[in-house]
Amino acid sequence: MSNSWPEIPFAEWRETCAALHLYAQVLGKYRLAHTPWQNHSWHATLYVTPCGLNTSAVPDGPGAVDLELDLVDHAVVGRASDGRAARFPLGPGTVAQFHRRTVELIRWLGGTPELDVHPNEIPGAVPFPDDRIERPYDAGAVRRFFGALVQVDRVLKEFRTSFLGKSSPVHLFWGSFDLAVTRFSGRPAPRHPGGVPGLPDAVTREAYSHEVSSAGFWPGGSGVEEAAFYSYAYPTPAGFAEATVRPAGARFDPKLGEFVLPYAVVRSARDPEAALLEFLASTYEAAATLAGWDRAALECPLGIPGRPRPV
Repeated sequence: MSNSWPEIPFAEWRETCAALHLYAQVLGKYRLAHTPWQNHSWHATLYVTPCGLNTSAVPDGPGAVDLELDLVDHAVVGRASDGRAARFPLGPGTVAQFHRRTVELIRWLGGTPELDVHPNEIPGAVPFPDDRIERPYDAGAVRRFFGALVQVDRVLKEFRTSFLGKSSPVHLFWGSFDLAVTRFSGRPAPRHPGGVPGLPDAVTREAYSHEVSSAGFWPGGSGVEEAAFYSYAYPTPAGFAEATVRPAGARFDPKLGEFVLPYAVVRSARDPEAALLEFLASTYEAAATLAGWDRAALECPLGIPGRPRPV
């Protein structure tokens, strides 16, 4: 079964991953610039599709425009609601070139290519038009990463079905380049201190306005130098770091303040989906139990295709 969970050793595609992260930011910032604000910045994220990462319909130009990083055919694809469509290839180059071509694509589709050019949550990043460092593009590594994203997206969506309370979509935050799903207790949280590099405090505080248990997946970086799953709670309840979670291989990282499970542990498991669901469920249970969430009212069995929930 692990054959459908490809190997994605971070060290082998670190520079390509860094470039792809910035390219995702360019697309995400276009959506951010034209979409009304939604709770917890859900209006700005990207979504996994059968081909790559997509903005969904952005209200602009003739009515709507969408942009996609096609990680199968390695292109940026744009479509407008009046039928116009265009693309340009992904490959080695600079962020400045990528930004310029994306702006030209949006304009050709009839959209308004207005977006903030300053990367978020990347230490030392320079504005997109000024980033002229030549960056590689390992198409094979990108394709394998996308194969992993498809599997992770599927399991996170399954996990999401076992919660009746407020829950986020499964979506990719381009600032930190992680695919995530978040559950909410329904109670307000203490004011977040802010201080996230490259992110306005007002955005951080609105994102964490209510108690959460959040889990997701990184390709690597941000203090974890391998592809890994994570799970955290805000605010962090007493005893969370000492909680027993599963499967074997999961650990609490005191520097990050969250539980981490290497992607390689999931990939090598006899049943990768079951191993990942075990991590998601056990870390959520630790957070919700220790924080005193009303679990009886918020939880339900995993959803089954074609079968309505009993009431």
